[in-house]
Amino acid sequence: MRFESSSSAASWWQAPIFGYLGDRFNRKVILSCGIFFWSIVTLSSSFIGKEYYWLFVLSRGLVGIGESSYSSISPTIIGDLFTNNSRTTMLSIFYLAIPLGSGLGYILGSSAKVAAGDWHWALRVSPVLGITAGTLILVFVPEPKRGSADQVGGRIKSRTSWFCDMKALAKNRSYVFSSLASAAVSFATGAFGMWIPLYLTRAQMVQKTAEACTKEICSSTGQAPLFPSLIFGGITCVTGLLGVVIGAATTRLCRQKTERADPLVCAVSMLGSAIFICLIFVVAKKSIVGAYVCIFIGETLLFLNWAITADILMFVVIPTRRATAVAFQSFTSHLLGDAGSPYLIGLISDGLQENYTTSTLWRFLSLGYALMLCPFIIVLGGMFFLVTALFFLDDREKAEKQLNQLTRPPSSVKV
Repeated sequence: MRFESSSSAASWWQAPIFGYLGDRFNRKVILSCGIFFWSIVTLSSSFIGKEYYWLFVLSRGLVGIGESSYSSISPTIIGDLFTNNSRTTMLSIFYLAIPLGSGLGYILGSSAKVAAGDWHWALRVSPVLGITAGTLILVFVPEPKRGSADQVGGRIKSRTSWFCDMKALAKNRSYVFSSLASAAVSFATGAFGMWIPLYLTRAQMVQKTAEACTKEICSSTGQAPLFPSLIFGGITCVTGLLGVVIGAATTRLCRQKTERADPLVCAVSMLGSAIFICLIFVVAKKSIVGAYVCIFIGETLLFLNWAITADILMFVVIPTRRATAVAFQSFTSHLLGDAGSPYLIGLISDGLQENYTTSTLWRFLSLGYALMLCPFIIVLGGMFFLVTALFFLDDREKAEKQLNQLTRPPSSVKV
């Protein structure tokens, strides 16, 4: 059961490199090249034979280069095209791709494998879409001047060094705590994406309601069958859409009441999500439908904060270091989140069921006990967002002052 996502583990350490490039060079060219590279490597890896397993592992690691490019740079382009509520809306549309892509990955990957009778075809669907997206970006997406949405585009007289950028980000309390909260979200989503389908399969076996899932398949492969994966993928798609849309609408409404709306909405949604995710492990043994309902509500609340977290970053970080900020936020999210959470959950579950490997009930319970770590991490993330709310206004004001300093002659720039 122990598992580690190779693409996530490979991509998070590369993000800072693209953050540095994204703050200093043409962003849409870097973005498109990264997507093309990701598409070509993914397609090529599907033709590698099992005798070259080491090459396949290497190719999955190289996929992270493309992932790092668009995850680090895309939000900064949106941040320079829009501002205030418009930026929140556009970032929400962009971040719909995360849950939508994850859900479609379950559905398209499983469907392609079944239709072709070969799992390699699961790696041959997305590259076509990636190449198409990269081409459209090169042709139609503008390259805005940094700070154009903040009405300083073209007037920035000086840029700070990478060392100064990192020093400023480390002192930015809103950025640091919102990044830690983002890591908590990543921890939960990474663990859920790997283990929830299998957990529901074992729940079905305990209830003796899933005759299609034979004991031989479940025990020999350790994989969830197609049915739970498809349902979970569909729920991820729908909740992702609902969560991001509801999050944007709620934030816009709450901004009329308080200027700290962004981190407060994130905090409340995460704390609420933890409650329903806990309920999954309470009701799953008795009712699969009840578990799906809890997953639906819990994921919807969890996905509320994706776009809002990016918007918080845009408020408290100046335009010339936003790509670096996004990249290091991605770095910490993967490092502390989904790069290790699936492995950790599997490790805990293996330890709990070590002496009862033949017991179907205990295999179900042990995985549930291990997954109970996720709601505790989510609560911790909610607390981080509450701390972010304490410093948000001060850090936003500091960012505005720093931006004004960068529009002056170089001799007057202070960091």
